[in-house]
Parts: sequence; C-alpha cells; structure tokens
Amino acid sequence: MIQIALADEQLSFDCAGARLCAAARMVLERAGIRTAVISLAVVNDPTIRALHRAYLGRDEATDVLSFPLEQSAGRLEGEVVVSAETAARVAPRYGWRAADELLLYVIHGTLHLVGYDDRAAADVAAMRAAERDVLAQFGLVARPPRTGRARGASSTKPVNRRARSGKGARSP
Repeated sequence: MIQIALADEQLSFDCAGARLCAAARMVLERAGIRTAVISLAVVNDPTIRALHRAYLGRDEATDVLSFPLEQSAGRLEGEVVVSAETAARVAPRYGWRAADELLLYVIHGTLHLVGYDDRAAADVAAMRAAERDVLAQFGLVARPPRTGRARGASSTKPVNRRARSGKGARSP
C-alpha cells in the first residue's frame, strides 16, 4: 500500500494537493514501489531555506528537498519538501502556472527518493525523461525558460549529506 500525506503550509496559491499526491504515487508505481509512506510538504521560502541550511549547509531557498528515510526491496519511506514561493517566482520563466512548476518539483523530489540522480550528464538525461513522462500524464510539456537557458542547466547539483534520519538529503 502506498500512503502519501500532504501538508500545505503556505499561503501563496492553491497547490492542487490531490494532483501532487497523484504525481508522487505515479513515480513510485513506475519505479516498482508497492509499499511506501511518503510525506509531501508545501512550504514557503523561509521554511525551505532553514531546512536547506540545517541539512545541506546552504543558506538559501531552493525548490525541492528530498529526504529518503528508509528503503528496502519494494518499500520506501521518505519526505519531499517543495517551496510554493519559489514555484511562483520561477513558473513565469517557463510559461506555466505556479501549480505546474510545483508539480514538477514533487516529481523531481520523488524521483530522487526512488533512486534517480542528476549529477552526471547521463543521469540528468534519464531524470529529465522520467520527469517529462510523468508531466505528460498531466497534460504538461516541460519547456525551456523564456530566457533561453535550458531547464536543468543550472550549476547547482544535488548533494548527499546527513538528513533528518541520518540518510542523504538531496537538493537540485
């Protein structure tokens, strides 16, 4: 059984929580995960900044943090924390709604929980393909930003460091 709990702790916009949970479930099922307990938290920039500082040592807001808590054959426990304020700020660059950008963050974070990585070029390509596949199920197509810089072309990379459970936290 897959259990997904959503905590919407922000006031920026309607996060379309059912859609976020459906996307996380889709990622888990496509990865062959049949038993999972996942927590999704939609927060503001100050909250995600504090978590980013506490667990990855970076004193800045980010879009998504993933905390894998436990994983064994077919079972997964983890947390995905996403910033609604970052989504609202970034979405216009891509020509879509903040809720769509937030959906991408949940997909990206859940992909990290199931083992995807985006440090090496080949890994980035696989992760972007998986993101596109799930986004397509929601009628969305990931586009390059209006500024011309391709999505995923940032210089920031995920870092495995100690998370709340002592396991790796990830941030793109």
